[in-house]
Amino acid sequence: MSEPSTTTTLRPATPADAPAIAAIYAIHVLGSSATFEIDPPSPAEMAQRIAAVQDLGLPWWVAEREGCLAGYAYAGSYWPRPAYRHTCEDSVYLAPWAMGRGLGGTLLARIIDEARAAGRTQMIAVIGGGNENPASIALHERLGFRQVGTFERVGCKFGRWLDTVLMQRAL
Repeated sequence: MSEPSTTTTLRPATPADAPAIAAIYAIHVLGSSATFEIDPPSPAEMAQRIAAVQDLGLPWWVAEREGCLAGYAYAGSYWPRPAYRHTCEDSVYLAPWAMGRGLGGTLLARIIDEARAAGRTQMIAVIGGGNENPASIALHERLGFRQVGTFERVGCKFGRWLDTVLMQRAL
């Protein structure tokens, strides 16, 4: 994927974004420990995930550069039990050409604001691969998250046991 020009637009995701979102996510599923999914979801599955998040009144935003999807972020339910209804979990994924340019921070800041407006009071980040993903940890720290724990060896991907770093931010 080559990089388009630098005009970036943030907007809510639509079902039409599902193929591009699925393509970006597939890169991370197949090539990183950032997610513990093993098989990339189809565009149809991704469209269902977008709708499920938005049906909860939670944000799912995309970033575009000259009509090309550069990344996305959303705040989904943390756990389905009613006592967790004020807590959400964030996810941020970028196209490889969009990494390291501040776009992840821009998307995450928007998701934080939108989740707060939706009545959420806490946001959790579950960083797959733990300390193998220092950029994600640093991104969350820059936006006010603090590390609250590590689940050790809770996922197995690429023939290796992986940790998750847990981070939390009050909204």
